[in-house]
Amino acid sequence: MSAAVFLSVVIPAYNEARRLPATLERVGAYLAQQSFESEILVVDDGSTDETAVLAERHPGVRVLKRDHRGKGFAVRAGALDARGAYILLCDADLATPIEEWEKLFPFFAAGYDVVIGSREGLGARRLGEPLHRHIMGRVFNLLVRLIAIPGINDTQCGFKALSRSAAHDLFQRVRIYGDGAPVVQGAAVTAYDVELLFLARQCGYRIAEVPVTWRYGTETKVDPVRDSWRNLRDVLQVRRNDWLGVYRVAPTSRSIETKA
Repeated sequence: MSAAVFLSVVIPAYNEARRLPATLERVGAYLAQQSFESEILVVDDGSTDETAVLAERHPGVRVLKRDHRGKGFAVRAGALDARGAYILLCDADLATPIEEWEKLFPFFAAGYDVVIGSREGLGARRLGEPLHRHIMGRVFNLLVRLIAIPGINDTQCGFKALSRSAAHDLFQRVRIYGDGAPVVQGAAVTAYDVELLFLARQCGYRIAEVPVTWRYGTETKVDPVRDSWRNLRDVLQVRRNDWLGVYRVAPTSRSIETKA
């Protein structure tokens, strides 16, 4: 690991040739203005377009090429390869502006290990979201809180940051989208976040939930029927894995806390 790298920005991408260049320009421009060393890591999730080629043309961007196994697998690959002391996960459409990192970072100094952007809570802004999509999201979150992770109001916002030690520990522990994740067809939006946060709680990592600004993308790859079922299946699998003892670990000494 290069000790000089302070922040790694990990961007999973599947067929994002149209949107990714503008995102890389914006992220790159923001990072260039900072006093710390950083890196941008694009994980190409088996794209069939020029996503990887365009990313490789961008100065300072590292590209990982993986089989198409879905967002969860791609995020894991990037997090485990990241060299920064802190790892920021964000979506290829930059639905949450890169500048929102400045809201997340202070929580690390306060002793948190996992800091997640939230589209809920005082100060959060959801821009351009259709009503039916908002209702779908709230129903899903209710199920997540009932089945797996009580107390977290938004597990699915793609803007999340972890200390390097927490990220490498947790992404080694995940099972649903770990090394054995199957190759998939088409866009695969998953609830990998639920397993990640469930494990973070179980291991005793401190989690902060921070309201951010988020803009709904008109080119979203979410299929309401297919992805709602896949996400619910993931949540149920997390609970099943827990019942079966798949996640049995010795907790860390860190206290468990959430904060909005």
